[in-house]
Amino acid sequence: MTTTITGATGVNQITDDAITVAKLPAGAVLQVVYGNTNTSTQSTSSTYADTGLTATITPTSASSKILVLVSQNGLRKESANTYVGVRLHRGSSSIGQITLSAGYNEVSQTASDACSWSVLDTPSTTSATTYKTVFNNGESSGTVSIQVNSVYSTITLMEIAQ
Repeated sequence: MTTTITGATGVNQITDDAITVAKLPAGAVLQVVYGNTNTSTQSTSSTYADTGLTATITPTSASSKILVLVSQNGLRKESANTYVGVRLHRGSSSIGQITLSAGYNEVSQTASDACSWSVLDTPSTTSATTYKTVFNNGESSGTVSIQVNSVYSTITLMEIAQ
């Protein structure tokens, strides 16, 4: 007995021995890129500086979306009444922010903290696109640190077909 499967999303879409992006349905994950760092970094400035966490993806279609998953670890403030500010950048543009990580209070040192978040971005390009996190001292007094004790922070980029 022969079984025939047909239809717009059936086996007939791969009979030419080639699965292409054009044949995949919206929502399909087209590629995944991962990055990590465990380099401890400090700042005493309100100017945003690189955390060292970065990943680059080259979308296969300008209509694709990029799901960005960030786990930023080892955040600590070394002085009272300040906080660690963390942002996600696409290139040099901010596309997401965690504003009060590691807490604002009168305690001079806060135990290492962590923050995780996700952003669904539409870069509208097929050029290599870099995502990275940056951080600052929210009050520019004292010192804030990131990846304290060499803990790993991670970033995962997933291209999603549209």
